[in-house]
Amino acid sequence: MLSSITIKIGGEAGFGIMSAGTMLAKAFSRQGYYTFTTNEYPSLIRGGHNLITIRIATSTFESMNRDVHILVALNKETIALHKDELSDGCIVVYDVKDGPFEAKDFPKAVHLLSLPLTDLVRAQNGEQVMRNTICLGAVMAIIGAPFEFLENVIRDQFKRKGDEVIASNIAMAKAGFDAIKRDEAIEATTLGLVVEKKDYLLINGSEALGVGAVRAGLKFASIYPMTPINSLISYLADHASLYNLVYKQPEDEIAGINMAIGAAVCGVRSMVATSGGGFALMVESVSLAGMIEVPLVIDLGMRVGPATGMPTWTEQGELQFAIHAGHGEFTRIVLAPADAIEAYDFAILAFNLADRYQIPVFILTDKYLNESQWCIPTAKIREKVSIDRGKLIMDSQLPQDYSFERYSLNEQDGVSPRSVPGTPYGQYIANSYEHDGKGFVIEDAKKRSLMVEKRRKKFTTIQRDILSPVVYGNPDADITFVAWGTTRGPILEAIHIAKSNAHSVSMNLIQFPWLFPFPTDMTLSLLNNAKRIIDVEQNSSGQLASLIREHTGIEIKEKFLKYDGRPWYPEEILEKVRA
Repeated sequence: MLSSITIKIGGEAGFGIMSAGTMLAKAFSRQGYYTFTTNEYPSLIRGGHNLITIRIATSTFESMNRDVHILVALNKETIALHKDELSDGCIVVYDVKDGPFEAKDFPKAVHLLSLPLTDLVRAQNGEQVMRNTICLGAVMAIIGAPFEFLENVIRDQFKRKGDEVIASNIAMAKAGFDAIKRDEAIEATTLGLVVEKKDYLLINGSEALGVGAVRAGLKFASIYPMTPINSLISYLADHASLYNLVYKQPEDEIAGINMAIGAAVCGVRSMVATSGGGFALMVESVSLAGMIEVPLVIDLGMRVGPATGMPTWTEQGELQFAIHAGHGEFTRIVLAPADAIEAYDFAILAFNLADRYQIPVFILTDKYLNESQWCIPTAKIREKVSIDRGKLIMDSQLPQDYSFERYSLNEQDGVSPRSVPGTPYGQYIANSYEHDGKGFVIEDAKKRSLMVEKRRKKFTTIQRDILSPVVYGNPDADITFVAWGTTRGPILEAIHIAKSNAHSVSMNLIQFPWLFPFPTDMTLSLLNNAKRIIDVEQNSSGQLASLIREHTGIEIKEKFLKYDGRPWYPEEILEKVRA
């Protein structure tokens, strides 16, 4: 029996490829298996090839692997596009009408399993789109799982459509399940039992960030749709009434960030989300947030650029953009979660930091994180959340002589108390011009310098909250990887594989969850004695390596860089280490 099985389901867009993969992942995550899904699709309104990859394991793991144990091909194109990715012994499930296929058609030895999918659908008086449901039943049988795992998910998936639809889909899945005859090759693909059963929630990265934002007290979000952050929009829009929050779809990204800034001035926690192209439109308003010292959370979901690039594929190309975006100088914080759990945690952290320092806080996500589905322990999102609104004045404790200065220079940390509209004696002007303590326009040289220095103090004050880079593995390892964001998972999986195979070279990882203000002293202490440093990123220039050199003087000459739009596989990293 296997402890981990990886399945690819591919076919034409519109034939339920993504939903089939999600149902399969749910069927096992509900039983305590650790599941993870990634997807691939072209930037088309309609049509094109869709693929979802599902990894199911009896215990936790760090990333998707390159092994493929089962390929479900709902059309010929799927086999043509993915036959070179299959592992030895992979079971290929396909519709008999798309064949015949022979072993010589594949570069590795595979087990071909043709099913009369079209005929089975007709026998159940169904539509051809339901071939995916038949295949789900077949996969359950191949894996050796009880049909009830899938049946329960089907009932939940279609409960809004009524008993007839539920019964039809169960019948389709059962037909696929019963069509599989066990043989030696299929027995070898049977998945083992969970050792330690856990209660998991299957959720994508954008949804996890949304849950964290809601738990942090989000009350206003204005987001223009843009891949890959659209799942966040769906989550917030669908639950707006339940959570007593406002989601607005603005006419463009400029309007969106300005709405969010206005909401923040009024004292509610607000956020925007976008990708690189949309953020480019927001940049002037980011500077506005810096000038009027308003808290704002920005989810920047990275994808392949520049320009439109490859909008449905993943990349880490906007680290330096987030750090330097905006005209003039002002403080901001840049965080980068590595998985859905950190997306949840960092959303809460981002809102607290934004309020504490009255600045923009960026959460750098990417398509891989945003749209992949991860298992989060249900207990995680039930933990108590601590809310810090900073120096927000919501009552009438201000002096009644109207002496309140919103942008007071008297604060040692650079953070002044802020009031909200309607607060008695708390009036001030939120002005994009340079201003005095009450917000009135100034052009006086001395006052301008003092106001710049006041805002600059925040940069120093923030140092007390900086998250240290995280060390995974032996600090004295032969190889030290440095990374940020979602590259963490493949690196940790690579280290695990190397250790399991008694690799002669020891490895560790230094992960940077907090990227700006940069943790200079912490980085120096961690890297000064490293024997061999390798930077692993999904961009073509090594933006983290450049950041490290800028702030520490340490030049990382060895870089593993990937920029084809596909995430790293752990096997690729090990191959590069051995090269």
